Amino acid sequence: MDLNTVWFSLIAVLFTGFFFLEGFDYGVGILLPFMSKEDKKRRVIINTIGTFWDGNEVWLLTAGGAMFAAFPNWYATMFSGFYIALVFMLLALIVRGVSFEFRSKDKNPAWRSLWDWAIFFGSFVPALLWGVAMANLIRGVPIDANMNYTGGFFNLLNPYALVGGLASLSMFTLHGAIFLNLKTTDDVREKSRVVASKLWLPTIVLVLGFAVFSYFSTDMFSKRGVTPIVAGLALLSVGWLIKKDRGGWAFIMSGVTIAFATITVFLGLFPRVMVSSLNEAWSLTIYNASSSPYTLKVMTIIAAIFTPIVLVYQAWTYWIFRKRISVDSDLEY
Repeated sequence: MDLNTVWFSLIAVLFTGFFFLEGFDYGVGILLPFMSKEDKKRRVIINTIGTFWDGNEVWLLTAGGAMFAAFPNWYATMFSGFYIALVFMLLALIVRGVSFEFRSKDKNPAWRSLWDWAIFFGSFVPALLWGVAMANLIRGVPIDANMNYTGGFFNLLNPYALVGGLASLSMFTLHGAIFLNLKTTDDVREKSRVVASKLWLPTIVLVLGFAVFSYFSTDMFSKRGVTPIVAGLALLSVGWLIKKDRGGWAFIMSGVTIAFATITVFLGLFPRVMVSSLNEAWSLTIYNASSSPYTLKVMTIIAAIFTPIVLVYQAWTYWIFRKRISVDSDLEY
């Protein structure tokens, strides 16, 4: 395996970890205004992700940094072509981060309601746009022979990509509801289980619809592998696990669904990193979009040293803050 393949695989792992972890963050934020009208219970909901959300976003920063360093042409083409969508996503994430900090600065109900809806907005937009972005990567966008994106913003809002966005939105929301079931007690825990059971079937429909659409619109399923089957079986099992009140296993299976769906997209791309809808030969690959071999070698050494440290630290964080949160807990947010 050459270093180009190694770094493509590492970026796939980073995005898989990001969607798994930040996915439940987004889901919790989306559900916040609807789970309860009581301020105390909404504070419980926010505090379930209060110690995790900013750490989870580091996975995205690392993935973006890895793309920039290992595959600069991929980074340049993607971020220039998806510029408006990515700026919109960035603004939503800024609003979301500010909302977590500002919400509890004033006890006025109108003030807190405003920031609750801001958290919803800041979670809804990225949850939708990430699905749109990944769908466009695998379907293809207009890229010319010079690796320049030649389309406009509305090229990205095609029916296939929008279905992908709805699929990711529903999956993340379901993931968030299951996470709330794991992290809360009493009324909030029971309400989250009911919400998760109601979200499961629409999620099945949207994810299955996207898979069928992908079969006819892309070559993603032409690559051999069982990852889409694993993702589908895991998602099917979630409904039964929720019904049996097996919250831990339901969360694992929803996470497996997200992880293997992401892996399916990256396997479908390989060895490409962006597909050109104008000419297959103009697609960006792990070879024509990469940095020099020396750069990849240095990056590999650095990653081998620091990646285990980061993983151990984040695992330790989740272990320390593993307890359920109730209305009687010391609430930070």
